[in-house]
Amino acid sequence: MNALKTLLLSFGIIMLAACNTTNETEELQQETEAGPSEVEAPVAEENQELQEVEVMLDWYPNAVHTFLYVAIENGYFEEEGLDVKLVFPANPTDPINLTASGAISFALSYQPDILLAQEQGLPVTGVAPIVRSPLNHVMFLTENGFTSPADLEGKTVGFPGIPLNEAILKTMVEEDGGDFSKVNMIDVGFELGAAITSGRADAIIGAYINHEYPVLKHEGFDISYFNPEDYGVPSYYELVLITNEDMISNNQDLVDAFWRAAEKGYEETKEHPEQSLDILLSNQDQANFPLVKEVEEESLKILLEKMESPDEPFGSQDEAHWEHVKAWLTE
Repeated sequence: MNALKTLLLSFGIIMLAACNTTNETEELQQETEAGPSEVEAPVAEENQELQEVEVMLDWYPNAVHTFLYVAIENGYFEEEGLDVKLVFPANPTDPINLTASGAISFALSYQPDILLAQEQGLPVTGVAPIVRSPLNHVMFLTENGFTSPADLEGKTVGFPGIPLNEAILKTMVEEDGGDFSKVNMIDVGFELGAAITSGRADAIIGAYINHEYPVLKHEGFDISYFNPEDYGVPSYYELVLITNEDMISNNQDLVDAFWRAAEKGYEETKEHPEQSLDILLSNQDQANFPLVKEVEEESLKILLEKMESPDEPFGSQDEAHWEHVKAWLTE
């Protein structure tokens, strides 16, 4: 069994076989740099019945989802004849699982997870990247004085029990000339911030630069971090809009319509971040994931710098990038 198969089993993606799909895995991805096909948007008739579309988020509403809430609030989806409903996952496998089964039309997921699911033969495909580079960073209290990942030898690093985080940290430490076997990894669940502020761990991985970092800063802690991209980890797409391969084959018009509206939501968010964030805050899940305005403001600022670049427009992708990330996972 090769390394990728082992990672698949330990990561739990094997559970996704519950989708009961018998589809053969097609080629890795049929992305083009232009992303979804660009065609002139049809004008919805005034009395046209809207087509209901469910989109599963990767987590509860937060700054990264602002563009979708803006597109709903401003009627961009309605202009395309769509009635979009945003739903939340009950567990981390739901976005890929339910998209593969066709139970939902679109979802947000992570590029490594998508590749692992495709390796299992699940019929999911990327429509467009939302965040173009890793948000998952190694974080620690600045007072610890770590200068590079190799300094974590002999130290305790907390992570949320997801093996992919171990693979990322292993790459970083070894790229820096360190010995990963000397790093003590402990599962701290999702109490990542508390793990370093309480001293239970010297550093954490699995923490996001757009969430844990601004949260800890807001709480008064001085936090430093290492970016995986600086230490051998490919600049994988952190968040990707996905759909079922059957949707791409048989309902490309719906995919294009959805993306046109989503792009408008992104452009509006970029041009008017404060007003857009107010829309998000009015749609937060107060009971399960209450948001702090100052934290989400900082988060959105960080995200907007990672959602496009001068050479890579929002939503653009290419096959070579997917192949590169897959090769790293396999290795």
